[in-house]
Amino acid sequence: MAIQFGPDYVRAIAPYQGGKPIAEVAREFGLDEAQIVKLASNENPLGMPESSRQAMLAAMADIARYPDSNGFELKAAISKKFSVPADWITLGNGSNDILELAAHALVQPGQSVVYSQYSFAVYPLATQAVGGRAIVVPANNFGHDLTAMAAAITDDTRLVFIANPNNPTGTFIDGAAIAAFLKMVPPQVVVVLDEAYTEYLSAQQRYDALAWVKQYPNLLVSRTLSKAYGLAGLRVGFGIAQPGLTDLLNRIRQPFNVNSHAQAAAVAALADDVFLTRSAELNTEGYKQMVAAFESMNIEYVPSSGNFVLIRVGQDDAAGGRVNLALLKQGVIVRPVANYGLPQWLRISIGLQEENAAFIHALKMALA
Repeated sequence: MAIQFGPDYVRAIAPYQGGKPIAEVAREFGLDEAQIVKLASNENPLGMPESSRQAMLAAMADIARYPDSNGFELKAAISKKFSVPADWITLGNGSNDILELAAHALVQPGQSVVYSQYSFAVYPLATQAVGGRAIVVPANNFGHDLTAMAAAITDDTRLVFIANPNNPTGTFIDGAAIAAFLKMVPPQVVVVLDEAYTEYLSAQQRYDALAWVKQYPNLLVSRTLSKAYGLAGLRVGFGIAQPGLTDLLNRIRQPFNVNSHAQAAAVAALADDVFLTRSAELNTEGYKQMVAAFESMNIEYVPSSGNFVLIRVGQDDAAGGRVNLALLKQGVIVRPVANYGLPQWLRISIGLQEENAAFIHALKMALA
């Protein structure tokens, strides 16, 4: 009889599935890598900023040394850009790292974590990895029902995850609704406000989450440089909270979780306002291009505030897989979301104009 290692709740975890790499699709379908369009992982179609590329080259001279475990320069850059003290910052290997640090630091086996249906896949993974009990609140029109989430908090709840905008649906919560929600949360329950896509919000949608951090010791705001800043492959994220929370997270954070190249590139990216503005503008243009096509094709979609759009490609539960396969055969990679309980839907990242056009053409062929 085979020996089973580890607790049952760890063995029950289904590993996170990322978007298919271009090379894998090329091998599987006999395609030319150069002709493949990847719109699966919400990456920045502009690539990385040239300022970050140059900063990485300069950092190469010291690559035989360990990175700065405290990330002094990077924390200073974050502190300057967002007007928060350096001791309010936790650095992460992507914002996923911040989410998992919060679960490991705050949740004991059997205690509960509240999050929404159709929210980011890492929330259930982080909860299950520490033996937590998930309280999944039904979505309201594909988004967070904050009133129901507040009511779902129990005596043993230690953590609440909120994504704004939400992945994979793209839904947005008005700042006033979040502010009202924070007032309802008991002080011993930590709220993680996951703002991985906040740079794509319109001027009318913007609110100041960091002002709430100053008001609420139980609020942790997480951000990433993987999306609008174009550094997905380097894995840089950070959390902002009052020192009581930050100190706890840094006690279990791996000391070298953000490498030297990533730190140098992130410092440069945070100062590159021109690149950030262009990224947001390109996304707005691409979103309009996508939505116009979906409306002309009578395809149902969820209005999105991120750099992706969720679309319904059929009425049966095999639709998402069937259309995804047809797109892959044409060299277009998108994201099936059956693992989110949305088997009829696909999530499409917004790319360059020509990439979006190639996807739209391939989608018409797939649906025909």
